[in-house]
Amino acid sequence: MRTTTTGLRNTAVGRSTAGGTAMAAAGRAGFVARGVVYLLVGVLALRIAVGDSGRQADRGGAVKELARQPFGGFLVWALGIGLACMALWRLSEAVFGAAGPGGRDASTRLASLARFGFYAFVAASVIALAAGRKDGAGGSGGSEEGASDKQSKGATAEALDLPAGRWLVAAAGLVVVVAGVWIAVRALLRKYRDHLQLGRMSARTERVVDTLGVAGGVSRGAVFTAAGVFVLVAAAKYDPDKAKGLDDTLRTFADTPAGPPLLGVIAVGLMLFGAFSFAMARWRKV
Repeated sequence: MRTTTTGLRNTAVGRSTAGGTAMAAAGRAGFVARGVVYLLVGVLALRIAVGDSGRQADRGGAVKELARQPFGGFLVWALGIGLACMALWRLSEAVFGAAGPGGRDASTRLASLARFGFYAFVAASVIALAAGRKDGAGGSGGSEEGASDKQSKGATAEALDLPAGRWLVAAAGLVVVVAGVWIAVRALLRKYRDHLQLGRMSARTERVVDTLGVAGGVSRGAVFTAAGVFVLVAAAKYDPDKAKGLDDTLRTFADTPAGPPLLGVIAVGLMLFGAFSFAMARWRKV
């Protein structure tokens, strides 16, 4: 009887370990995919900063840039699958808890659930483009309005038409602003180190990852914050055209007194965040 019980326990542990290994692989694949997206968006934003305004610096533009490369169709499919893996991993965190301190807290699970929804939407849009539905990632490139800009204005217009729509849009904008500040502050405080396998990294690697994490996180947070401010403006003026997607938000940095150099700094920061995502794929606790 004891042998049978032990055998059943070992089987359960084996299944748990196999499932954990699969989810860990999915999480690491997801970080690679996220890194590719941010790296490409950063490159496109940098091109805008130096005067090439013909490409859209958003997810749709990044996917189309990838599709132009040799074996582009395969790469887009791989990107979509990688993002789907990220969504599944975040869902597993919401259901079973995340690695690290506080991983089973309700707040952590809710954050993972929100991230699951976001990455599921992004993965679906990329896979739709890979399958040949151009409306999936949106936009056709060129100098036309970017997909993220159309989506932001369209969603804002629909929300404003709802009862208490202005307040709903304002609340959404405030959430995005808070998220952007939270991302930047956590990067400055190097909170990401709580999730890293520091014991497996050399001192030099730690310094490089810290540089990528801080610079990349602050840049990412700045973009989120700016996008949220535009949503708040759209709510205040009851004008959905004031809402901006990623592409328009990035271009706005070039319209500030600091001009294109500021956009260039943000663009490099997004590229660094892409590289940081690759580092997370290698050293994050999953």
